Amino acid sequence: MKPLSAFVFPDPATLGRVAVLMGGGSAEREVSLMSGTGVLAALRSLGVDAHAFDPAERPLAALKDESVQRVFIALHGRGGEDGAVQGALEWLGIPYTGPGVMASAIAMDKVMTKRVWLAEGLPTPRWVWLAPHRQQREQVVGVPDTLGLPLIVKPPREGSSIGISKVNGYSEMQGAVTLAAGYDADVLCEEFIEGIELTCPVLGAGDSAEALPVVRIDAPDGNYDYEHKYFSDDTGYRCPSGLSDAEEAEVQRLTVEAYRVLGCRGWSRADLMLRASDRKVFLLEMNTSPGMTSHSLVPMSARAAGLDYPQLCLRLLATAALDRDAQVHRAPSA
Repeated sequence: MKPLSAFVFPDPATLGRVAVLMGGGSAEREVSLMSGTGVLAALRSLGVDAHAFDPAERPLAALKDESVQRVFIALHGRGGEDGAVQGALEWLGIPYTGPGVMASAIAMDKVMTKRVWLAEGLPTPRWVWLAPHRQQREQVVGVPDTLGLPLIVKPPREGSSIGISKVNGYSEMQGAVTLAAGYDADVLCEEFIEGIELTCPVLGAGDSAEALPVVRIDAPDGNYDYEHKYFSDDTGYRCPSGLSDAEEAEVQRLTVEAYRVLGCRGWSRADLMLRASDRKVFLLEMNTSPGMTSHSLVPMSARAAGLDYPQLCLRLLATAALDRDAQVHRAPSA
């Protein structure tokens, strides 16, 4: 990928009619509307013929009827980030931003993502998967014996910290599992990594994929929940991250490798932890349609690299593609 400063931005007039997909019917609808509104305004400010489109209100087939030539996906969560809308756009033949069908589907499922990463030798916290038939009390209360305490309980196919709990004792396990199961039939229990919370975006595809600057997240009492992500001003962000040059480079290296083995293209953002005890980096998840709100982290990282918000949106739009046309080569197994 060309260095950020060397990227030649397209003439907005050549991009045709653009639909910004926002809203949808997932639990992250509110965040998606905020992301989409920001992207829409940014693209229009640059002269792009951009229009809002909410799949919860109109069928996707209307995109074809309206002669849409490109789609910017600002949907989050199920139906927008899990390969479903990507598959529909493939059938319609309309290029879209972000990873394709398979990469989106795998990355949306944190259990499947962990399986792929572990198969490729990438570090991720230990976990226990609780399918619906394994959520009885005797099985639930035994999870801390495997993972230790504290631990994290989450729905594996949700984002934005929805349905997540930090469990500090055996008596909290059942309530945490019940909460997560309210959003997903399966429940993921994950080893808690004590340390520094980080995130790192990637732009590009295959061998040309490039990590942006790492962002360090300092949430009150380490609680980076839905409120602190999108609405609170109490959360601190550092970009530059303040890590050593070697640590920053290692986070970026792991992020790009994790991105490539999932087959991502266009853009994504990895969430990671740097363990305090030994400074080892662990991959938590890959977000294939990251937030683009005023509190979002990809725009923050891009600014540190010299790319403002409208330029970022235009650059992402310029990478819109179909799976059949995108040249994505996954990293080889070790």
